[in-house]
Amino acid sequence: MGNQLLSQYWWVAFIILCLIMYKFILRMFFGMVIVPEDKIGLVTKKFVLVGNDKSLPDGHIIATKGEAGFQAKTLAPGLYWGMWPWQYGIEKVSFVVIPEGKVGLVLSNDGTELPTGNILGRKVECDNFQDAERFLISNGQKGRQTALLTAGTYRINTYAFTVAIADMVIIKENMVGIVTTLDGRPIKPGQIAGEHIEGHNNFQDIDAFLSNGGNRGLQPQVMLAGSYFINPWAIQIEETLMTEVPIGHVGVVISYIGEDGKDLTDDTFKHGNIVGKGKRGVWMEPLGPGKYPINKYTMKVELVPTTNLVLNWANARSEAHALDKNLSTITVRSKDGFPFNLDVAQIIHIPASEAPKVIARFGSMNNLVSQVLEPTIGNYFRNSAQDSDVISFLSTRKERQQAAKDHIREVLDEYNVNAVDTLIGDIVPPEALMKTLTDRKIAEEEQKTYQTQKLAQEQRQGVEKETAIADMQKEIVKAQQSVEIAQRTADATVKKAEGDANSLKLQVEAESTATKLRANAEAEATKARAGAQAEATKLNASADAEKISKTGLAEAEKIMAIGKSTAEAYELQVKAMGGDNFTRYKITEEIGKGNIKVMPEVLIQGNGNNADGSISGLLGMKLMEQMEVKNQ
Repeated sequence: MGNQLLSQYWWVAFIILCLIMYKFILRMFFGMVIVPEDKIGLVTKKFVLVGNDKSLPDGHIIATKGEAGFQAKTLAPGLYWGMWPWQYGIEKVSFVVIPEGKVGLVLSNDGTELPTGNILGRKVECDNFQDAERFLISNGQKGRQTALLTAGTYRINTYAFTVAIADMVIIKENMVGIVTTLDGRPIKPGQIAGEHIEGHNNFQDIDAFLSNGGNRGLQPQVMLAGSYFINPWAIQIEETLMTEVPIGHVGVVISYIGEDGKDLTDDTFKHGNIVGKGKRGVWMEPLGPGKYPINKYTMKVELVPTTNLVLNWANARSEAHALDKNLSTITVRSKDGFPFNLDVAQIIHIPASEAPKVIARFGSMNNLVSQVLEPTIGNYFRNSAQDSDVISFLSTRKERQQAAKDHIREVLDEYNVNAVDTLIGDIVPPEALMKTLTDRKIAEEEQKTYQTQKLAQEQRQGVEKETAIADMQKEIVKAQQSVEIAQRTADATVKKAEGDANSLKLQVEAESTATKLRANAEAEATKARAGAQAEATKLNASADAEKISKTGLAEAEKIMAIGKSTAEAYELQVKAMGGDNFTRYKITEEIGKGNIKVMPEVLIQGNGNNADGSISGLLGMKLMEQMEVKNQ
């Protein structure tokens, strides 16, 4: 039963088997090959049919004319017939993909031999190496290729080509790319870099560079900031900073490449050739402030300050430009054998137009300092110090500074450098000599101090004298006022006494007639006694006056010794009152102080026969009243 069913339905089993094995069957009997859309078919031919005498040439591995071996032609995605497995081997591989920011470097596994001296195969038209057969037929060269693959997808026959992935070249901002080529013609003798070549798009088209006669080695051209498709097998790039010329400077260009130029200086300058731009040598036109893409291997830029430049010959100080970092304090020796140190500052200025001459003569600013400024200034001050002793050198510093300025200006003019000023800084004489100078100065200052103090004392004495005179003047004014008051008081008293005397005179005259007879006898006796008493009083008053006068003189001398103020006051009083009146005043004052009665009370009655006697009596009564008041 089972055999019957099998015999009846064998064709069904055959159909199922065919459906399962269709690819194998189609491949074996019809040579069908299906290449997916994301693959490429690499073909290997196993043998050549009988009767065909086709074999690969020696040294080749890729067949272009039906030879056995790896085939140059590839199978693109699609359906193919006649590719029987017993004659052809098919390998399906993925496309070659070059990512963004990358480049594909191609190594050809077959092709013609490279010419002697070449390291890269030249470019041929082959659809970016996707047509290996055309590459080989067009005599594409074996080895590393100059052409490269940019970002994209390629159907590359990996039997014929090997593709390596590399980064694009990126030059950052403020940077410059210095180029060295690895292939090309040799550099001309006497040159360190190749010739300037145009038309290669910043070395991205290396074939155009080579076909235009580009040289291998260092290139004069540089690459600026940006991204570039550069073949690293052909080009090496060193990234370096751009050359900056700061404000206040110029950049003198020294070119190591180019043809020898004509010297642009006159006959007076014989210290090197200064040539035009692009020639080998020192360029006549310097670079102004800014940034420049300079190839540091083919050109050198020497910075020259165009502002005033200060150089210090001092151990403890150096400017930011550091040109004076090797300069130190100058040690000199005086005529009298003393060594001492001095600091010097030199200000120079180099005009922009003279900067190339300075560099042509010395090569750099450091050489200018070490070869000219340092020996010139140091030797000048050493020679100057030997002509003078230390004291004279210190005392004539200003004159020596001016002389140094004039001398150094004259010297530097010969080197195309302007000497702006020469300044002598700190001078450090020997310690022993400095102590002597210090002691001398202290003595001079002390002498000045003493003179000042003396003058101050004299002025103080003058002030005290003037003060004493001023104080005495107050006393004098006060005495004058007192004298005037006393004078007016005395006048008033006299007037009052005259009035009282007149009144009394009338009374006395009224009584005198009645008592005339009665008083005659008594008056005569009284007159005799009054005369004697008056004479005695007169003698005593004279003696007292003399005593008072001498006492006043002695007192006046005493007062004169302490300023003569009291004496001048008495003198003014004497002049104001009169000598006699002053004497009487003093006698009366002394009598009042001592409470002494110098006249008998009987004299107050006077003499009826004499008017003067009546007045004298009145004055005596007034004097007695004043004395009694003072005693109370």
